[in-house]
Amino acid sequence: MRKGPLCLMWVTLSIMAPAHGEETTESGSSTPLSLSAGSQITELQQRLKASEQQREELNKQLQNADNTRESAQLARLRQENQRLKLQLKEAQASPLPRLLTEQQQWFVTGAGVALLALLCGIFASGASRKRRQWLN
Repeated sequence: MRKGPLCLMWVTLSIMAPAHGEETTESGSSTPLSLSAGSQITELQQRLKASEQQREELNKQLQNADNTRESAQLARLRQENQRLKLQLKEAQASPLPRLLTEQQQWFVTGAGVALLALLCGIFASGASRKRRQWLN
């Protein structure tokens, strides 16, 4: 490092250090500052106590709200659990398992109705009429 910037730095620090260390000591202005600081401290302490009390009250309200919400949800879950247990017992108690699902049953029913309608149409029209219609 060069000696020029190092010396410049030392000179700058030596000039600035006393400037920061000086204090004004006027007897009239120091006493009101300490009294106002003391009153500010007491006021801030009172506000802190009030804020802490409000925070505790809000925490209690929040816990109560959470408990009521959780209890309602817990009741719904218990009801659903009981319903599912009953469905499980019914499913285990039935001797024959279902071969078709509900959707498949509707499909089979629709196919049966369509087949029945086709057979009824064939028997109702008669075979001889169809031959005559084709000849005309």
